[in-house]
Amino acid sequence: MICVAAAGKVVSLAATLVTLSWTHTIERVPWEEDWRLEEGRLVLAEARVKGSGAGMEPPADARLIDGWWRFRPALPPRARITLAASDAVAAGWRLCAGEHCHTIGALPDGAGPITIEPCAADADMTAGPTTTRP
Repeated sequence: MICVAAAGKVVSLAATLVTLSWTHTIERVPWEEDWRLEEGRLVLAEARVKGSGAGMEPPADARLIDGWWRFRPALPPRARITLAASDAVAAGWRLCAGEHCHTIGALPDGAGPITIEPCAADADMTAGPTTTRP
């Protein structure tokens, strides 16, 4: 399970693979990342960007497929991902687990950091695909 913490609440996603997407703040181009839960850590499986420009040039090994540059960033597994909500990302991010998607960090409600990380072993699964805990 993957947990998202923001504004004093935790949402548990009954998933081991999530897609995090947003619009690049300067180039206004869609960006997506697939994160997989593996051995208690988050692994960036693939990144996709629908264009290039300031700070978002695809690497040399990226492949252009259906209008998206697809690549596998060489990042080590992470204990957590921290997103900083700000005016630059006022629309927030979209986090999808299968067919279930959530907008996270949208202003004005999204002020403050957002963390995405593996859930503790005792996380509540009673609500099905997602569970919200204060």
